[in-house]
Amino acid sequence: MRLLYVILDGAADGLNAPRSSYSEAHKPNIDSLVRHARCGLVYTVGKGIAPESDEAVLSILGYDPHKYYTGRGPLEAVGAGISFSQGQVALRANFATVDPSTLRIIDRRAGRSISRAEALELAKAIDNMPLDGGKGRAHFVPTVGHRGVVVLSHSEVQLSADISNTDPAYDKVGLMSRAKASFEPYVATSVPLDPNNPGAAKAAELLNEFTDKTIRILDSHPVNQERRRRGEPPANAILARDAGDRLPQAPPITQVFGLRFASVTEMPVERGIAAVLGLKELHFEVEGRSKEEVLTGEAELVASNLQSYDAIYVHLKGPDEPGHDGNFEAKKAAIELIDRHFFGTLLSKVNLNDLLIIVASDHSTPWYLKSHSDDPVPIMYSSPFISSGYARFDERTCSGGDLGVLDSGTKIIPTALSIMRSLSAH
Repeated sequence: MRLLYVILDGAADGLNAPRSSYSEAHKPNIDSLVRHARCGLVYTVGKGIAPESDEAVLSILGYDPHKYYTGRGPLEAVGAGISFSQGQVALRANFATVDPSTLRIIDRRAGRSISRAEALELAKAIDNMPLDGGKGRAHFVPTVGHRGVVVLSHSEVQLSADISNTDPAYDKVGLMSRAKASFEPYVATSVPLDPNNPGAAKAAELLNEFTDKTIRILDSHPVNQERRRRGEPPANAILARDAGDRLPQAPPITQVFGLRFASVTEMPVERGIAAVLGLKELHFEVEGRSKEEVLTGEAELVASNLQSYDAIYVHLKGPDEPGHDGNFEAKKAAIELIDRHFFGTLLSKVNLNDLLIIVASDHSTPWYLKSHSDDPVPIMYSSPFISSGYARFDERTCSGGDLGVLDSGTKIIPTALSIMRSLSAH
């Protein structure tokens, strides 16, 4: 028996949602799996924690983020194919729209409308930027949509990630960022969180210089002139957060669980985590393809590789973005798209008798909150050899499931192995 572990990013809305995307979505393929399944809820990092995706993914892959998490920036850098070494600081970044005269933020994501070609052209203008009189440097790489990665380096100072964000929507708490309930919509000035740390002081100085220069360069860039002409918001600033200065020192996942793991991921941070933990990347090129084509292609990629690995981890981004946008209908539609094109394709190509399938989310992104929450997410372990089951896969159903509530995502894979052993014994 092999393990297929599918995460619908941010799909859960929590038990207190006025409407649940999982409940109202038409998802016959996912619901067919839950009819022979064990179900429950899981706090993916821990009770009372509204996790960011990176710490949640570490946890649901079996690694305690309080022990192994070192900051999102380096994981994004690895996932984007950027070399990263000690003494540098990496940060996650967003293209944003600002008023250059006041630094007031008009849109933190520049309308979510940046094409790949536009992002690459804008990046050329700010990549490899000299800072601090040429002793410092900023490497910028766009990743997916409005997202990117900034890596700061200095020829004379070993930089420290102990700095605050320039994205005002997030506070840095230790190594992790936490979304603020409210914030002043202005580009923030990065400051060293330890004023006695010269590496942090220099890193904050470099980040602020990069931020200021970037606004001046991008505001008049031809790409943004054309975006304004079309009535679209200019991508004239970079907001940065989640600084890190090292990668997790974690044992390979094969060593932890005794399984040969592969992964199918869509975003740099999940790709970076998979690489750091030793999961074999099964890459599907999404550029230039529709969401339907991507989901179908990913399902075909999984089906064709199941016999080559003991376990495959699949991370599907779809529902999270409309959750952040507060768009219930779009979030429901994203789940329906995954059901139709990923699960519909997958179930037509695999022998379910050979599989234990986990379906869960990495965190809740309730559409009515427009942010991650600390709600536990529904989880199922499905196999035709599990005689009991449920009618629908959603928060309410799983809250009454036989697994109860798992208090940490680190328990998801051990629970799967226990279920697989019990099924094999019968």
